[in-house]
Amino acid sequence: MRTGRALTRRQLPWLRGGPLALWAVLLVVAAALVAPAVPARAADSLLSQGRTATASSTESAAFPASDAVDGDTGTRWSSAFSDPQWLEVDLGSTATVDRVVLNWETAYAKAFQIQTSADGTQWTTVYSTTSGTGGTQTLNVSGTGRYVRMYGTQRATQWGYSLWEFQVYGTPGGNGGSTPPPTSDTPDFGPNVKIFDPSMSASSIQSTLDSVFATQQSNQFGTERDALLFKPGTYSVQANIGFNTQIAGLGLSPDDTQINGYVTSDAGWNNGNATQNFWREAENLSITPPSGTDTWAVSQGASLRRVDVHGELKLDPSGDGWSSGGFLSDSRISGQVFSGSQQQWMTRNTDFGSWSNGVWNQVFVGDPNAPATSFPNPTYTTVAQTPYSREKPFLYVDGSGDYHVYVPSLQQNTTGPTWTSGTTPGTSLPMHDFYVTQPGDSAETMNAALAAGDDLLITPGVYHLDQTLQVTHPDQIVLGLGLATLVPDNGVTAISTADVDGAQIDDLLIEAGTTDSAQLVQMGTPGSTVSHASDPQSIEDVYVRIGGDGVGKATDSLVVNADNTIGDNLWLWRADHGSGVGWTSNTADTGLIVNGADVTMYGLAVEHYQKTEVLWNGNGGRTYFFQNENPYDPPDQASWMNGSTDGYPAYEVAPGVTSHQAWGVGSYCYFDVNPAVVNDHAFQAPDVTGVSFHDLLTVSLGGVGTISHVINSTGAAANSTTNNVYLTNYP
Repeated sequence: MRTGRALTRRQLPWLRGGPLALWAVLLVVAAALVAPAVPARAADSLLSQGRTATASSTESAAFPASDAVDGDTGTRWSSAFSDPQWLEVDLGSTATVDRVVLNWETAYAKAFQIQTSADGTQWTTVYSTTSGTGGTQTLNVSGTGRYVRMYGTQRATQWGYSLWEFQVYGTPGGNGGSTPPPTSDTPDFGPNVKIFDPSMSASSIQSTLDSVFATQQSNQFGTERDALLFKPGTYSVQANIGFNTQIAGLGLSPDDTQINGYVTSDAGWNNGNATQNFWREAENLSITPPSGTDTWAVSQGASLRRVDVHGELKLDPSGDGWSSGGFLSDSRISGQVFSGSQQQWMTRNTDFGSWSNGVWNQVFVGDPNAPATSFPNPTYTTVAQTPYSREKPFLYVDGSGDYHVYVPSLQQNTTGPTWTSGTTPGTSLPMHDFYVTQPGDSAETMNAALAAGDDLLITPGVYHLDQTLQVTHPDQIVLGLGLATLVPDNGVTAISTADVDGAQIDDLLIEAGTTDSAQLVQMGTPGSTVSHASDPQSIEDVYVRIGGDGVGKATDSLVVNADNTIGDNLWLWRADHGSGVGWTSNTADTGLIVNGADVTMYGLAVEHYQKTEVLWNGNGGRTYFFQNENPYDPPDQASWMNGSTDGYPAYEVAPGVTSHQAWGVGSYCYFDVNPAVVNDHAFQAPDVTGVSFHDLLTVSLGGVGTISHVINSTGAAANSTTNNVYLTNYP
């Protein structure tokens, strides 16, 4: 049990054994003899009536908050005529909430959330919509808390928000009797995890690797997910890595697992074009390529972490075709890294022999042998030290066969990998601290584990969620394997963290559902002001997809409220190809909103959103590498206007922010639906001393469309005449 963690059901003595355990077994057996085959669910109760209600405002003394919980449909609460507004009820004690009924007056909410809280300060969203209907709305939810509120963000009328009645139903106490699922130090990782050990024949391992690649090579939007895990030892195999696939070693050090062969991502499936080589990962391996060069040609939504390459590393495909981005961290490459056609690339805390080539934007942070800053010729941006980082947790197995998750600690002002001088600083957690999911597990099952204080290891698969996964304990971890995918089906937020220290969300693909979600991921609660500087929340190798494999909708993708949060390799993508793609089909306003203070982002890619793509409201923000493409598909200029301004910025630092820095930031346009569309500027920021940008660029891809300025009104136009525009500093 970690310091600061809530007591879990694994520490309760009557669940561990002893005399009480025997009585518990006898009671269970006795109950089973008389219980019906399908247990009846207890009817929920109206919990809110007559309870204490408060509100953000009232229109006048005639419409108090208490009138919404008095049981009288002739009296009502009404708010001031502005956004946002909220109405909150104190249930008196902790309860499980499963239903909320809103009886609206004419002034109703178009966009609102239902939130629960244990203390009235830290809130978890259990329902969200941007298409409220008014009238009487009955909402099936799932959450736990003493406090429940309606948090309105957009009024449907010129008036405020007004409720005749706000009714909360559920059962008092706990988490509704949901039993946390069992855990183990040697869990079943499910059918989509392949675990190899050195005793297995090379031919049998190779056969499995080839079979997975045959399925995943071109399976861009398929539902198959795979994790290929190698126990410590030496293997002579060739691993081609396709879509939706993770390959990883199971040692404490990358050098514990030796691959004498290639670990390859190439682009034969797409005629040598790697610009769609998304959603794949390799980590925690030592790789000795037979020819001396390993190829890892990827684009966004891919990572190469904790690898020790004995030779050279080539980042573009065979035949030197196109490639469009990637992320390399906490690694060592003995020879040269050949970037080739890579349009943009982020490298952090990696030791390499030398670096060659680069197209538009190559950013190095904390890399001891990085080339000096020379932007724009070559387009290298170098920061000597990584100021504030935390490496991603990883799975490993010990000599007795028990599994663990290793959690690297917070690092400050570092250069080079964490593991080359010994074990990475951090903490080893036993596997029984984690509930290991199986494909098909419900959100209710996962939330029961989280509520009990367990961490969550989500095995490869596609998980449909009818409620938000709620991370509420300090240092709680949700870690995916094999591009595990979460899909919110009814407009809920897929996953949220409370305003607690150390929560981590790692290695997940979040896919928008067909019903619009107000946000897909929320870090910290709205209004968070607590400093987490000594133990920040973090989100690593998390990818968002809106559309592409069918219609998906989400207003905002990632909202960061918690101060000091670290983001590491994020790709937030409104799809520009695939199915369900169109200006009115896969709708999405904003990729990232940062409300927290002192938030740091490494390797941030946000693409194709329909309004401001990144909005930074908090002070002290830092971004190291940003890659963006404007939406391809505005049908005309009138459809893409920010008030009277043509288009929207890709990255905006909000008015009132007094401190912000960004290094190596690029935004591209390709308005192929209507090349006459113009974006006035790619970046927007207040002109104050503490706000600065370093090494900016805009690109008109193929000269299709125009970005008139780089930042604010500074910088020439990128257009059909001048495709690339560079700006070394602003101001």
